[in-house]
Amino acid sequence: MPRFPGILPAVTTPFAADGSVDHATLAANVAALLEAGVHGLVATGTMGEAGSLSRDERAAVVASVVEAADGAVPVVAGVSAGTPGAAADFARDATAAGVDGLMLLPPLGYRADEREIVAHYAAVAAAADLPLMAYNNPEAGGTDMPPALLARLAEQVDAVVAVKECSGDARRIAALLHGPAALEVLVGGDDWALEGFCAGATGWVSGVAVCAPGDCVALYDACRAPDLDRARALSARLLPLARLDMTPKLVQYFKAAEDALGFVGGPVRPPRLPLTEEEQAVLREALDALAAPVAA
Repeated sequence: MPRFPGILPAVTTPFAADGSVDHATLAANVAALLEAGVHGLVATGTMGEAGSLSRDERAAVVASVVEAADGAVPVVAGVSAGTPGAAADFARDATAAGVDGLMLLPPLGYRADEREIVAHYAAVAAAADLPLMAYNNPEAGGTDMPPALLARLAEQVDAVVAVKECSGDARRIAALLHGPAALEVLVGGDDWALEGFCAGATGWVSGVAVCAPGDCVALYDACRAPDLDRARALSARLLPLARLDMTPKLVQYFKAAEDALGFVGGPVRPPRLPLTEEEQAVLREALDALAAPVAA
């Protein structure tokens, strides 16, 4: 059985008017996501603005998500950093908070080679006795981990059991699933969830699920049924909003979408700035598409 199946929203971090983390709102958002039927949660990832949080804030956010989940679903903590030492510190903090797994990019800010990537993951694995989800996002991390490297990583670091695949190439899913390592594959890009599930991905670490969790769960269920006509219809409705996940301003877009759809996104932290009027118009069009009916 997969450790991280289904829909795992990449939870945003809400901030109060004074700029501090709003833990009460974070807990309320998590409760609403659970009510919508999500299967897991990811804290302190890109969507959680982890790069703008101090170490203490990151630990507190992870602890709040774990407490709000209350064991109902697995919680994964993003622990990506520029050095293995920093990532290991985040991993220890997340372990103390009671998470079920860790998600880790290759070293941030440096295009590491294969030997260095394996060493990076091994150091974090040694710091925390938890399953590791390798995060392959060439755009965010600056380093691409093709299937052969991910297989090597899983073979040499026992803790690596899954990959959040965000290259956008659905062909890699088959290569990973039928390769030498028994890796779970989770879709990491919102605009190809349909293709990813149909290719065999068992989960989806999703940005759009923070504001449209019910639709994302319905898409997952339709792919598993399988009811491909319904799955295609659901995907088409989600797609304009999902495409915003693959932009530099995904956090701003999805926080604003949360505000529009009954959750609380609220402000972002610098260096991020609020959406421009033009960007707000793009978001409105995507929300209009999401409101369109789906055939039963």
